[in-house]
Amino acid sequence: MALVSTTHRALLCSGLLLTLLPFGLRAQTPGTISGKLLDHSNQQALPFASVVLLHLPDSALVTGAQTTENGTFRLESVKPGSYVLRATVLGYNPLRRAVALPTGQTELSLGVVALRPTTTQLKGVTVTGERETVQNDLGKRVINVEKDLSTVGGTAVNVLQNVPSVAVDANGTVSLRGSSNLTILIDGKPAGTTNGGPGPRLDQLPASRIAQVEVITNPSAKYDASGAGVINIITKKDRKDGFNGQVGLVVGTGQKYAPTLNLSRRQGPATWNMGYNSRLTRFTSTSEDVQTAVLPSGETVRTSQQGRGRDLDQDHSLRLGLDYELSPQQSLSVSVDGTWEKEQDSDTQLLLQDTAEGRRQQLGTQRVDVDVFVLNASASYRRTWAEQKGRELSADAGWVRVDATVPVTQTLQGGPSQRQEFAVGPNMFFGKIDYEHPLAGGKGKVEAGAKLQFADNTGTGDQLQAPADRPTEFVRNPARALAYDFQELLPAAYFTYQRSLSQGYSLQTGLRAEYTNLHGAVRGGQGRVDLDYLSLFPSATIARDLGEKPGEQRIQASYARRIDRPNFMEQLPFPLYHDPRNYRIGNPALRAEFSHNVELGYQANLKGGAALTGTLFGRFSQDVIQRLRAVDTLATRLGNVGVVTAESYRNFGRTANLGAEATWNQPLTKWWRVAASGSLFRSEVASNADLANNRHALTGTARLTSNFTPRPTLDVQLSGWWRSASLTAQGRQLAVGALEVALRQRLFQDRAALTLRVSDVLNTDKRRSEISTANLDLRAWHKNETRVGWLGFTWYIGATKPGKRIESAPQGGGGFGG
Repeated sequence: MALVSTTHRALLCSGLLLTLLPFGLRAQTPGTISGKLLDHSNQQALPFASVVLLHLPDSALVTGAQTTENGTFRLESVKPGSYVLRATVLGYNPLRRAVALPTGQTELSLGVVALRPTTTQLKGVTVTGERETVQNDLGKRVINVEKDLSTVGGTAVNVLQNVPSVAVDANGTVSLRGSSNLTILIDGKPAGTTNGGPGPRLDQLPASRIAQVEVITNPSAKYDASGAGVINIITKKDRKDGFNGQVGLVVGTGQKYAPTLNLSRRQGPATWNMGYNSRLTRFTSTSEDVQTAVLPSGETVRTSQQGRGRDLDQDHSLRLGLDYELSPQQSLSVSVDGTWEKEQDSDTQLLLQDTAEGRRQQLGTQRVDVDVFVLNASASYRRTWAEQKGRELSADAGWVRVDATVPVTQTLQGGPSQRQEFAVGPNMFFGKIDYEHPLAGGKGKVEAGAKLQFADNTGTGDQLQAPADRPTEFVRNPARALAYDFQELLPAAYFTYQRSLSQGYSLQTGLRAEYTNLHGAVRGGQGRVDLDYLSLFPSATIARDLGEKPGEQRIQASYARRIDRPNFMEQLPFPLYHDPRNYRIGNPALRAEFSHNVELGYQANLKGGAALTGTLFGRFSQDVIQRLRAVDTLATRLGNVGVVTAESYRNFGRTANLGAEATWNQPLTKWWRVAASGSLFRSEVASNADLANNRHALTGTARLTSNFTPRPTLDVQLSGWWRSASLTAQGRQLAVGALEVALRQRLFQDRAALTLRVSDVLNTDKRRSEISTANLDLRAWHKNETRVGWLGFTWYIGATKPGKRIESAPQGGGGFGG
């Protein structure tokens, strides 16, 4: 009994010590001061602003930080005492506020801290600070679409042309640092959008629907590991009280129209959003290719093909959404988005062929009718904890349905006519959950999450032929008809760790695991494809703040392993004819391409509002996927349509692509600001059977933008871009560039805006390519209608106002590129 009594007293004493210990530690532990920085006029967050804490009474610097993208800030290691909080951002009056951290208190929340915009009158010009058109952060670019006048009447492709290392080909396919394999998200979620595939393409997403575009060049483990980077398209939403929105119409030369309507209604905890966008555009194009082929018999055949095209595009998009605040710490969002697209593309081709037997001339036509409907439904849940800043739980789920039909009809004068009818109907389901938890002391956080994505795709491809004397009587050719099914399952999980270290260092590291399960075949047992493998994708970033003030200078290094998965159509071993002379056939032995991506970047916010970023990057790939073209001698001999070429895919060895890019922003006067960006990288193409060694070349891009404010309500933007020649698997794309001019006049005390834009003023945007192999030489060019005048009028409803200026300092700052 004595032993029990003694043990009981010891436990009581231990419990008392453990109870009192936190209070003793709390008195000795430095505290934290936090808050949220907002614009006083519109209650919008002020990201990447400088917040410092000064000691009283000598104003000595104690600590400092930058606000995050949502305006929050957190000052660490603050001892009890009296201080002055100072917040500064270009375009706003500096704020000084007395604060005190009582003894024994480790957490002080200041709530909302509001800054008032400055207005400077100089020679009749009013200059107001706002966000930059392009915000350049290390590893991440954010394009504020409403600030970029070059996107009026344009699409997401026009927006992305602002980004260093981004290139766009004649088909609207976007590539980043030489790779067109990208992860494309809308509001952070999959949405069926593709980069040249069967779903809604980037060149079919109107810029009027977009608020911002994020381009993340070296994503962390939190993001999907597929592709050279991530493009996240953030759509317009409005959460201001009452009834707000905008209605507008953009018309372009040559019968081009783009109406838009965006409305929101906030009442109590509910915010309703509705948007409608439409585009009706007609474009013309011209093309020519000259090819010389050497057949196995030794005969040389020279073919010249000239074409003229007309393209009619129609698309309508309707979006409905609800954001509901379940409580101050919980919110729920649901949305439904339907998009219908119809494209009619007609081409007339003149074919001239020189052979040993003489010259032959044929006139052919091709008509493509694309009909696509996409339904996207999603729901999101978010949970935060007021007593634990930085702790957050979020969950997303959604369903994407695509129905697409593509009939392609080709007719040759004096020869057979053929039609191909494609139909695809993929369904994609996804669900993901993410959790963030702050570390003790508020110096870092851990993140973990999981995602499941499943795609079920069915499709058919029928080829029909008609004799020359009965060109409208098409008969299905069973030998060239196919129906296929495939399913793709992609479960994934990740974990990241982020922490602030001593001497201005910060670290983030993570690991992502993705399992790939792809099964598919042509019905009837042909062309079976089976893939089943698990891959790990580590990532790491280390950064250090330099200089005397927080955010003044920053250096950052990052690494990530990435994957380029071949899709089912690239593996399907069945010929798909583009026209009678060209077809594509997949390779079932195609493997995934893996790469190691590294970046080293420097960022500086200089005096006078100037800013500079520079990045060195490298991508080291293995099992590189290359697209090849070769002469099909059997089809050439039997088809009676000239030389027939086949396009396929193969894995070739290893490549090392190295490069550098830089951005510079500088206010030259109070009414004139310039922004320049450029990149130069060494691109390498892996060798194949026709070449002894890997081929490599230097590729460069450049863009210069000048923004003028000659009057208080008038903005003028002049921009130009250029891209040098670049390598392809068997040749190269030649250099291309263009100039654009745009202006915006705000009317009726900022209730409306009138915008005029002329794209490709000098009409120089012509896409040219070359292919050179042992038995095929091809020179081709394609010229779309790119010189277009656009006139737009927008009326703003409620508290919504047009963007006023593009003169503020770049909003770069901390973070890890996503």
